[in-house]
Amino acid sequence: MRQFFSTYDLLLTPTIPVPAPEIGVNVPPEVAGRNIVSWVFYTYPFNLTGQPAASAPAGMTKGGLPVGLQIVGPLHGECAIFRAAAALEEALPWAGRRPRGF
Repeated sequence: MRQFFSTYDLLLTPTIPVPAPEIGVNVPPEVAGRNIVSWVFYTYPFNLTGQPAASAPAGMTKGGLPVGLQIVGPLHGECAIFRAAAALEEALPWAGRRPRGF
């Protein structure tokens, strides 16, 4: 990760590889047969490396569920993450938006 962040300021990934699951569902049907660790592969590595990361709303699926964008920074790079999340929120205002049915 040190080598990556010596070249790049931030790493952007989806937060999870599938639409948000229903409340109470630990493993979405799209990844049935996998355990929780094996389907949260975009977030899990940064728990191991200690990289600061945030998930920010980046839009909605066709079904009206929120889609998260994970913003990962270098060690002690929280300020860059907050700036990126604020810029994303300014570009795609989400305050007040709710998934369908809520």
